[in-house]
Amino acid sequence: MRDYKIAPSILSADFSRLGEDVKAVIDAGADIVHFDVMDNHYVPNLTIGPLVCSALRSFGIKEIIDVHLMIKPVDRIIPDFAEAGADYITFHPEASDHVDRTVNLIRESGCKPGLVLNPASSLTYLDNCLDSIDMILLMSVNPGFGGQKFIDSTLNKITKVRSLIDKAGKDIRLEVDGGINIDNIAEVAKAGADTFVAGSAIFNSNDYAKTIKSMKDKLQSIK
Repeated sequence: MRDYKIAPSILSADFSRLGEDVKAVIDAGADIVHFDVMDNHYVPNLTIGPLVCSALRSFGIKEIIDVHLMIKPVDRIIPDFAEAGADYITFHPEASDHVDRTVNLIRESGCKPGLVLNPASSLTYLDNCLDSIDMILLMSVNPGFGGQKFIDSTLNKITKVRSLIDKAGKDIRLEVDGGINIDNIAEVAKAGADTFVAGSAIFNSNDYAKTIKSMKDKLQSIK
């Protein structure tokens, strides 16, 4: 069985009590804190920056923080997020002038680098990167807003990327973000994903622990 991880996106958390809400979701069984960074330029929304990441660390959040940069350009902000306490930093190759340089900058800053592919992004971006990244994040919605519906064609893309990872023999996490919920998480896992970003499905539920347990039960049931 794969090492499955649930990664709630704090984009859907209660920002009036962010530290408490993130701690609550971790206490409820979440594995990773997913941090969506949007710049109202690369995507049509504006969210949070390194100071919020640093504040969560100061609050006492010790779990893995997975920072997804939906910004352009990306290089300037990477050292700031590394200093703020990020563990993974993923970025969209379309937002970087030099993908290899950005990957190296993330690693040199002390974090694990990853690429993010939008629903219409080509897998050819991975051709020369599998030896140097630790995560591939596949968007199953178009980036910019939470609460969107899962794009079904992503399942085929997940399967193709899983095959690439396995053939390369690399220890690369395959994360999927967008429209993940109790009803479809098993199907996404069967396609090959091992890390699941779920924002509204968890933070908008009445019982974080019940929702996360239901997701993990679905994953445990996969043969």
